Amino acid sequence: METTLLILALTATVAVAIILLFGIGTFTRGGDFNRRHANKIMRWRLAAQFVAVILIAAFVILRGTGG
Repeated sequence: METTLLILALTATVAVAIILLFGIGTFTRGGDFNRRHANKIMRWRLAAQFVAVILIAAFVILRGTGG
């Protein structure tokens, strides 16, 4: 269980990084795509970040209790 949770947490963290880099890339280029999708990209990043934090916290708690 601990290994699975670690892999999920790492995957979610990588997803956050990819979404963040994509958002930064569209922001620096600007243009119509950025104007239409900047808020949606930010919301996706926040949701992915929330999931990553929950998974990391669950991993730390399980590891601390020996579960």
